[in-house]
Amino acid sequence: MMTPEIVPGRPNPLGATPHAGGTNFAVASGGDAVTLCLFDADEAETQLVMPDRDGDVWHGFVPGIGPGQAYGFRVSGPFVPGRGLRYNPAKLLLDPYARAIAGDVRFGPEVVDHAMENPSQPSALDSARHVPRSLVTAVLPPADAPKPQRALADSILYEVHVRGFTATHPRVPEELRGTYAGLAHEAALQHLTDLGVTAVELLPVHRSVSEQFLVDRGLTNYWGYNTIGFFAPQTNYSAAARAGEAGAEVAEFRAMVDALHAAGLEVILDVVFNHTAEGGAGGPTLAFRGLYNPAYYRLAPSDPGSYYDTTGTGNSFNTDNPTTLRLIMDSLRYWLLQMGVDGFRFDLAATLGRERGAFDAVSAFFDLVGQDPVVSQAKLIAEPWDVGQLDSYEVGRFPPLWSEWNGRFRDTVRDWWRSQDGRLAEFASRLCGSSDIYGDRAERRRPSASINFVTVHDGFTLTDLVSYDQKHNEANGENNRDGTDDNRSWNCGAEGPTDDPGVLALRARQKRAFLFTLLLSGGVPMLLGGDELGRTQRGNNNAYCQDNEITWFDWPAADAELTRFTTGLIALRRRHPVFRRRRFLTGIAAADLGWFTPSGAVMTPREWADPVARSIALFIDGTTDPDVAPDGTPLVDDDFLIFVNAWWESLTFATPGDLALRPWEIVCDSYDPTRTGQAGNQLEVRPRSAVVLRSGR
Repeated sequence: MMTPEIVPGRPNPLGATPHAGGTNFAVASGGDAVTLCLFDADEAETQLVMPDRDGDVWHGFVPGIGPGQAYGFRVSGPFVPGRGLRYNPAKLLLDPYARAIAGDVRFGPEVVDHAMENPSQPSALDSARHVPRSLVTAVLPPADAPKPQRALADSILYEVHVRGFTATHPRVPEELRGTYAGLAHEAALQHLTDLGVTAVELLPVHRSVSEQFLVDRGLTNYWGYNTIGFFAPQTNYSAAARAGEAGAEVAEFRAMVDALHAAGLEVILDVVFNHTAEGGAGGPTLAFRGLYNPAYYRLAPSDPGSYYDTTGTGNSFNTDNPTTLRLIMDSLRYWLLQMGVDGFRFDLAATLGRERGAFDAVSAFFDLVGQDPVVSQAKLIAEPWDVGQLDSYEVGRFPPLWSEWNGRFRDTVRDWWRSQDGRLAEFASRLCGSSDIYGDRAERRRPSASINFVTVHDGFTLTDLVSYDQKHNEANGENNRDGTDDNRSWNCGAEGPTDDPGVLALRARQKRAFLFTLLLSGGVPMLLGGDELGRTQRGNNNAYCQDNEITWFDWPAADAELTRFTTGLIALRRRHPVFRRRRFLTGIAAADLGWFTPSGAVMTPREWADPVARSIALFIDGTTDPDVAPDGTPLVDDDFLIFVNAWWESLTFATPGDLALRPWEIVCDSYDPTRTGQAGNQLEVRPRSAVVLRSGR
């Protein structure tokens, strides 16, 4: 490498920005000096001291440097851990704004910023040969496919892992399996479009690092909730990068988004802005800790040498600080504008709303999102909790623009179908969009604030939910101590795999009952990818470190009948706007819903409070006070009756009052999906099942 020069450049934007004559580098740091380190193909390092500084942004322009250049930073300054200052020029640091990252972490004392024998002293070991490199990347051209721009109320989310979805897909070429290109392949797209979902919610694709304890066990952080680069796509999900094309993951990811958009599917990213892969004070120094530790991390007020951890990972991102807030907002805009995605699911989002320790729905982070002309228009979904605080569970408390993973929907529906006492009233609320959580506040959030789910990546799959009473996480190497014990599951009479036809039939009916409830409830349904195929993780409810057949889709073993049933439910939801209400029914409009006992009598307060009640009938009026389409057209629909029986015996339901004078057609029976025809004035509803009846206008 010829020795380049570095001259004052532009402080904005941060990151490495290539121009016709070279590249502008800019990075935020509170240190005394920042050195840009350029690496050639032989790993020879050229060091250039950044010549200019504006505020906390160091910047410089290097002529002749373009896309493909590998680089990093070293920062000089005080190393006083007790004050939260951890500058150490022996540690090569990633650019927090790097669009691509090459290489992996090689754990050892070289990547730790302090001396192993004395944590108060800086380590003199150079980390350059043990850490990844940032890469300069070319600017992408404009997106080819327009965004679907579907209303959230009309959405059906499909949570899926990029790698696991196609890792064994027989119709995806082997060299594309488990990659962005594999997800964009016509065989993968066909499954999604045939199923009828409207958006994929991708588990983290930001560049992540596996924890040392996993590497030592020969495992990886498969889920990816351990981010180190908030602008860089995960490299090993790229077919082109796996083939040796450095930085190719950027264009491949964007091409995947274009292909999904062309198929009518939106893309939601699961993003992890609550913590980073650097962990606690003893973790590796890879970027943020060495650049600007007090800005990027929330330090303990009484002990700045330790981290205030609300994530269970050793650190929490500091959303009190403008530098961190700027990085988050710049990242969100980049993925929306340059990479083309449609929205985000924020992992442990309660941490993002913490100011001075407590959660606040009008914190600086939420204010920035709310006023941003780009980010505020995206789909914004919170995981509304974090870890270990008195206010860690914040379901229902996020701002009006936000939707939330509704953990209460999951818990109530699981309890209902395993016949727990005292669940009737809450089950009815979950079925109609959880107005008790989202509809009674002054800002009147909509039913779409509730992202409904029964299963997600964290926990049992649907098949395992009805096949195991206990978790079976032995493969994780933690003696089955990891993962939750609160599964609210029922194995239907046998633990795990069985040949008993009665148990298998019951499990199949339970799965259909869960899917029925999920896909016909008010709010926005989210289906765990593979549940429609009968995917199992062999009882593992914390498969975060299993990049193998435990988590990959088993396409040859797919349950075709379950897939057909799921597809039919999704089609029913998409055909009928009464299942996709845009507002809660209050006042006079509340009469559009009628609640009845199986005998057809109107429910009374005493019956609502009955702790052993396990059956309910719901009438939905599709004509009175309908929602209105964007063009002003009233979304008039048919009328529906839903009969729900969570008893272990059959019940006969009577059509209520004057409704018995009308013809009713069976459109879905979770016990027997082949059941059709006219219902008559009385209908037998089989054990632990639900039926939908339709009456046309």
